Formats: sequence, structure tokens, C-alpha cells
Amino acid sequence: MVSDHNHAGGAPGCRGVAIGSVSPRIERRGECWYLEAGEPLGAYPERFTDRLERGALDHPDRLLVARRDANGAWQGVTYAQMLEQARAIGAALLQRGLSAARPVAILSGNGIEHLQMAFGAMWAGIPYAPISPAYSLFSGDYGKLRHVLELLTPGLVFADDIDAYAQALDTVLPADVERVSAAPSQRPSAPVTRFAALLDTPPQGADAAHAAIDGDTIAKFLFTSGSTRLPKAVPTTHRMLCANQQMLLETFPQFGIEAPVLVDWLPWNHTFGGSHNVGIALYNGGTLYIDDGKPVPGKFEETLRNLRDIAPTIYFNVPKGWEELTVALETDAALRERFFSRVKMYFFAGAGLSQAAWERLERVTLAHCGERIRIMAGLGMTETAPSCLFTTGPVARAGYIGLPAPGCLAKIAPVDGKLEVRFRGPNVMSGYWRALPEHAKDVFDEEGYYRTGDAVRFVDPQQPELGLAFDGRIAEDFKLASGTFVSVGPMRARIISEGAPYVQDAVITGMNRDDVGVMIFPRLDACRKLAGSGNQASAADVLAAPAVRAFFAALVARLNASATGSATYIARLRLLAVPPSLDLGEVTDKGSINQRAVLQHRNALVEAMHAPDADDPDVLLSAPRNVAVARQENVS
Repeated sequence: MVSDHNHAGGAPGCRGVAIGSVSPRIERRGECWYLEAGEPLGAYPERFTDRLERGALDHPDRLLVARRDANGAWQGVTYAQMLEQARAIGAALLQRGLSAARPVAILSGNGIEHLQMAFGAMWAGIPYAPISPAYSLFSGDYGKLRHVLELLTPGLVFADDIDAYAQALDTVLPADVERVSAAPSQRPSAPVTRFAALLDTPPQGADAAHAAIDGDTIAKFLFTSGSTRLPKAVPTTHRMLCANQQMLLETFPQFGIEAPVLVDWLPWNHTFGGSHNVGIALYNGGTLYIDDGKPVPGKFEETLRNLRDIAPTIYFNVPKGWEELTVALETDAALRERFFSRVKMYFFAGAGLSQAAWERLERVTLAHCGERIRIMAGLGMTETAPSCLFTTGPVARAGYIGLPAPGCLAKIAPVDGKLEVRFRGPNVMSGYWRALPEHAKDVFDEEGYYRTGDAVRFVDPQQPELGLAFDGRIAEDFKLASGTFVSVGPMRARIISEGAPYVQDAVITGMNRDDVGVMIFPRLDACRKLAGSGNQASAADVLAAPAVRAFFAALVARLNASATGSATYIARLRLLAVPPSLDLGEVTDKGSINQRAVLQHRNALVEAMHAPDADDPDVLLSAPRNVAVARQENVS
């Protein structure tokens, strides 16, 4: 399917890719701006699984999903096979009386059985909830797992290997909740249903249940992982998923010209991997190759192995993955030949790609292809299924998040000296699952727009049609004792960009204090190489190495050289040897840092860092600001 809207080509010199029209409608009413795409959203299916049924008719033998088996060979499921499996599983779930009040919980990572279970639940109109494996496998107290299961009250729990999750489930799951496993259980005392038994179920009743589904039917529950310690459940409806995929198709008509091929590791318990990327493959008749690698030490080689095998048409990753891939592309000729053979577009999400990483990726692309490949990003979230903004405008640089997709209404409202972006449209949730009604006022504004908490700014206030740039999180900002506002998001982004590859993330300190401090979560593998330390050296020893200390001292000096006042001048820096804690909510399982939780749980370190007589050897102090800088204060 190709959109019939006007198309603008890729940026000059880019590999030819059809990009949807970028002419927005903009209106200012009072203090607020309202933005929307110049074209309306086209028709989309009633049910997300309608695309599975259509694919089984149009291209029954095409692979929908594939994954390497234990011997390294690719094994896959076609569209026709997935449809029949979904009907069988759907019938089995209906026989168990499952519903939105008693949904399916999936604890596994990405896998073929995971997707079969998901499609089976959706075919029957029964919501499923993909839950982060980290809540079970890497948690000490299972607090988040307990919370999400108590909120969901599932009627069935599925895992690819139930025994791996047995300890966590025995701790938090009621004994009468059915467990289903794709792998045989070695624990005979725990009753477990074989996944194969669901696949063998005759499909009676499943098609009738599917026909009864409408746009308001909940397809799945996705859990947030951001600003609070306890995740919230987002009821993601069939309308939300279908509308958002139609937004994507009209933004990127290329998906309708060439069936997408994805090689992807991004976790399905998050909206980027599970709704955005899986949805792109299904909605456009494409194929998703599951990548069991990821951009962490010891696992990225698997990603490179897969990319040497399968050439994607569009490639998605988080910024760290792009950084690792760029390095590999610079040195691996075979990888370059395969990867660049048909890729038409790059896309990153989850965090901002630094300008240095952006330019390095463009250099290796130009050197091999003789032309650019468009680097795309945007803004989305779990609550919006997920995409709202795309970088379809004429700006191409780090920090740009673009313009609204067709059908998505954006409102820019002033909040605490910044501009918050808010959204309304068929892709936006109606509210959190089982949340108290009185909390709705904090989620939606008086016009029904979802309040994201994300701050934006116009790239050029004189030309708002160019679109928006990300400006941090409103709740993260604070004031110094002088009354000067500290804008946390841009400062963090600059530290991470300038500190590459040695900075994983930064937490900004200084609320109600005289000056700004920074606590750095370092990338220990990179710092270890810089220090020349062996693998046996402790984190503390690595961070105390002269070469590491010299790098961070130079980083602070470099950042401070362009400081315009106390709100942008880093007075002190601490390197953190202890990684962020999942159990304490300091980090999500996708690696995002929760600033508030880190500040709360490491308050003693913050106090020591800002003490007037601080002599902690782990703290780097900057030279005092000069008089010229001090005079540039902007006190609110």
C-alpha cells in the first residue's frame, strides 16, 4: 500500500526514500501553539490482527518472523502459519475464560513462541502483557514483578523456559495461576502446561471472538519505566496500534513500496521494539529477524553476525548500538557490503544520538555508498503507541525531533519557564489501567491532551514550521540557591555527547545549592581500556587511574569553557563506581537513568560532594568561575 499524499524526497544526496509531506498547520492561541500535519490520517484497519489475516491471503509463504536455532540456522514462521497458530492459541485461551480482568502475562524475551502467544491472545480479543525479564532474572526482591502482577491479576503466565522464572514466580504469583512453558519443565512439583498443547487446540470459537473485536478492545498492556519507581500499565488498544502504524506508513511511504526487512533486538516489553518495530513488519507485509545480540559487552558480536547474514531495508537501534555498529562498519568490509546493500533508512530512539556519533555514521556511509542515508528519529512514548513526531522536516542534526505525524495533534504549552509538548489523537491512551479517577487531571490537560512531561523548543522561533527540538524533562529541572533555573536535559545531553565513549549517563545535582554538580555513570569497559587496566581491576581502581581522571578533568574544563553562568557551569564532578540499581528504580531494564531515584538513593554522596570543605578524592573540583562569567547570571 502506498499513501496517495504528496511526497518529499530524502535530503539532498540521500539514497532515494519516499518521505511523507512535511507541511504542517500551525496556530497560536493565547500562550499555546497547536501543530498538526497538513494531511489527514487515512483509513486503517479495525483490528491489528487484520493485517495478519491479510498477509496470510496475499503472501502466505512469506516469513513474518525468524530466529536462529541452537545450531545457528534461521528458523521462521510464515504469515499463513502464524495465522493458524494464532487461531489455535486464541481458542485455547478462550476456553480458560481469560479477559482484560484476567489477561495473559508473558515473561520471556523476544522469541517466536512469544509472538505466537501474543497473536493468539490478540486474535481472541484477550489482552497480553509482555513483562520485562529483568524483573524476574536480575532483581533481588522482585518488587516490580510483584507490583505488575498484582496490578494485572493475570489468568495465565507464559515463559519460553518457565524454570528460569520459577523462583520469581514462586515468590509473587498465586499458586492457582496457570503456567505455560515452551521448554519442558524439570520441576515436576510445579504444574506446567506445555505450550504445544495450546498450539494443538482446535480453533473453534476463535474466529467469532476475533470478529467481535473493535478499536476499543485492549490488545496489550505495556508498562512504563520512567519517572516513578513503580511502573504504570498502559492499555494499548487495537485502534492505537493500527492508527499509529498508518501514521508511520504515511510518514514513510517507502514501507509500502518495499516490504520492510528488520534485524532487530529491541525488547518487546517496550513500545519501540514491541509496538513500533514488530508493527512495521506486520502492517507492511515485512519480515522481522530476531537479533539475540545487543549493544553490551559480549553480545554485540551476535548482532554483527546477524547483519553479515541478513541485509535490512531499515535499521533501528539505540544510540549505543549505532556507535558500536559504526565502529564495526569502519573496519569490516564484508559487513559493509551486506549492510549497505539495501538499507534505505536509519532510525534511532530510546535516547539522543550525539552529534559526534551522527557525523561519524555519516562519514562511513558516504565513504562506502557515495551518498547519505537518511537518519530518522522523533518523539514517542508508551502512552501514544508510540510515535507522535518524526524528523521529516528539513533539519538534520542531533536533538531535532521534528513535526507531528498525520492524525496526531500536538500542543505546545508553557510550564515552569519551558514548553511542554502534549498530544491528542487515535494513538493516545485513554488513561492508565486501574488508576484512580482523580489522577486523570495530572495525565491530561483541560483540552484532553496527554501531558508528556517532555520539554521542547522551536528549532527557529521565527520559523516554527521547521519543527521542534528536545529540551529535556520538565520535572528534572531545578533552581540553584540564587534562584537560577538549571535546565537538566540539555546539560545531560551535552555531557554524554562530549564525554563519548566514556560516559554512560549523567545525573545533575545542585538543587537549592550554590552551584551545579554532576555524578557520572561511566562506561567501565571503555574506561578500562583508557586506563590500561586488566579485567581483574575493580571499578574503583579503574576510575582512579590517572588517564581516566585526566580525561574527566579535561571534559569538565571543555564544558565550562562555554558556560554562560552558574546554571551551566559544572563546579564539581563525581565518578560513580557502583552501577545504577534496577531494584531501587535508578535504571530501567532498557538502561534509562531515573534522575530522581539516583538523587534520592545516593543523597549521602550528593551531600558530601557539595560540602563546603569537600576533600573527597572521588570528586573533581573545577576552578572558580571568573568574574565575567559570574556577571552573566539570568536569575528568574
